[in-house]
Amino acid sequence: MKRLIDALLATITLVFLLPIILGVGVLVWLSMGRPILFRQMRAGYRGKPFTLFKFRTMRDGRDAQGRLLADSERLTKLGIFLRRLSLDELPQFWNVWKGEMSLVGPRPLLVEYLQRYSPEQSRRHDVKPGITGWAQVNGRNALTWDQKFELDVWYVDHANLWLDLKILALTIWNTLTRKAINQPGHATAEEFMGTSR
Repeated sequence: MKRLIDALLATITLVFLLPIILGVGVLVWLSMGRPILFRQMRAGYRGKPFTLFKFRTMRDGRDAQGRLLADSERLTKLGIFLRRLSLDELPQFWNVWKGEMSLVGPRPLLVEYLQRYSPEQSRRHDVKPGITGWAQVNGRNALTWDQKFELDVWYVDHANLWLDLKILALTIWNTLTRKAINQPGHATAEEFMGTSR
């Protein structure tokens, strides 16, 4: 049932928001050039890697040694705007349509993190990752990693249709009120280096 709802809503969203998706793509192209999409390997259901799609929000700025500059230095004004309205996430509806993600579930994180989770935290991969999730509507990037993972595992244990509908409604509200876009002191979110417990 959840997969059917995901596929149906992803199709409707992609069709209905196509003008906005194309418009954002043009703005990214004019602002930063190609590629328009940011692609990155993330851990999906049971930890299986998949390619996540987002609109680019950062330039490919590097220092004299060829290392990427800090996120705060590469993040563009357009990127900040897209992140505030979560418009950079729109391409992930394609991931949902393909069955790699769900509308609701723990956010897909870097594949490198798989070896850093505690056994309890690893349970977040017992469901498909989502565009939004219980952690995102309860603090998002204002939370610590441990807090996020506790909320992710709570969702795994309590997932149902009504909870998903509640999360989707709260996501819309949080997007409109622009809550907890960035982690305090960081342009995006700090790297997860391993559990503190």
